[in-house]
Amino acid sequence: MSKPLEPYARASLAATAEIGVSDRYQQIKFRVFDLTLEYLEQQGVQGEAIPRAVLQDEIARAISVVLMSRGLALNLKERAQLIEDVQNEIVGFGPLEPLLNDPGVDDIIVNGPNSIYVERGGELEPVLARFRDTTHLMNVIQRIVSPIGRRVDEGSPYVDGRLPDGSRVNVIIPPVALDGPIVSIRKFKRTPLTGEDLVRTQSLSEEMLQFLSEAVRGKRNILICGGTGSGKTTLLNVLSSYIGAKERLVTIEDAAELQLQQSHVVRLETRPASLDGASEVSSRDLLRNVLRMRPDRIILGEVRSSEAIEMLQAMGTGHDGSMATIHANGPRDALERLEMLIGLHGFSSDLQAVRRFIASAVDIVVHVQRQTGGGRRVGSVSEITGLEGPAYSMRQLFTTEEGAKGRRIV
Repeated sequence: MSKPLEPYARASLAATAEIGVSDRYQQIKFRVFDLTLEYLEQQGVQGEAIPRAVLQDEIARAISVVLMSRGLALNLKERAQLIEDVQNEIVGFGPLEPLLNDPGVDDIIVNGPNSIYVERGGELEPVLARFRDTTHLMNVIQRIVSPIGRRVDEGSPYVDGRLPDGSRVNVIIPPVALDGPIVSIRKFKRTPLTGEDLVRTQSLSEEMLQFLSEAVRGKRNILICGGTGSGKTTLLNVLSSYIGAKERLVTIEDAAELQLQQSHVVRLETRPASLDGASEVSSRDLLRNVLRMRPDRIILGEVRSSEAIEMLQAMGTGHDGSMATIHANGPRDALERLEMLIGLHGFSSDLQAVRRFIASAVDIVVHVQRQTGGGRRVGSVSEITGLEGPAYSMRQLFTTEEGAKGRRIV
């Protein structure tokens, strides 16, 4: 093997931005793509077994052979981009790889092989990168889910998972998805956001942050509610940074994405059922085991089912300072959703007893919102003080008006 082709490596990043959206380039790429991979296989090139720079050199040689045999011509930038694309196909996630490496992209949405969108600065925009066909897209999907022991096929057409860097992935395929496989990726931030970052972006005020950080240190049980993509997990991650370094923390998530900075952290992840319905490990199963693991605090990525009962029991019986998120449109809606989940999963008691159970466990409810234009903010912070007759006694400590910083109202 000869010396790696340095000019191609240096040009690849610029080429990704300038050439990756060219229809002409895409057409040429798909014509030579399979031939290049076939040539590399004939030469015995195993991408994961050789250094990245050497792999680039082998790919460049293969591309030169294929282009010459087909009478096609590419300029330096186009060749650099093709080298990068083939390399991503061998040791990465194909057309998704440049988007995953782009720090300006927060979300990636694939609507079938020919439609890819990204979110930048809170707004969705299309990109012209695409997959060759549905088979190509399915190959990349299997590359995502297989290493983490998940599966997706006609018998199990949807799955949650994560990439090696922690990015959260949801996949749903035909026959449930009518227009082809759908992939949604919430990218993992390599550098966790801090409370100061949220204040700087006006996601919450300094006074809000001070109160919430003191509530965490004071071991108040906190429930974070909001809609999809509103920033619940981001805020949960930020608040967890104020937990003491000597405490034993246990996290439970469907797809592990929390970035806790403490040294004594146990991370648990649920597991979906197999095709025959066996082998499932639910959040409720994990919570029952966690209570035997001497945790100081429990952090539940999302309350969505029967685990609500165990979570509230833990909050009310010695695991002060625990935190969780829930999908809801406001503080009272969050408490009503807890009531519903408890009622659906075997907590046999009257409504008033259920409300006493919830009010004794949850101290603070934080509502986060996604604003017009894509920004996220803390909409309100409320304290649960008990019950007044049949209703919750709730005191709103902070609220945020549209376009304004948080203000204390008590």
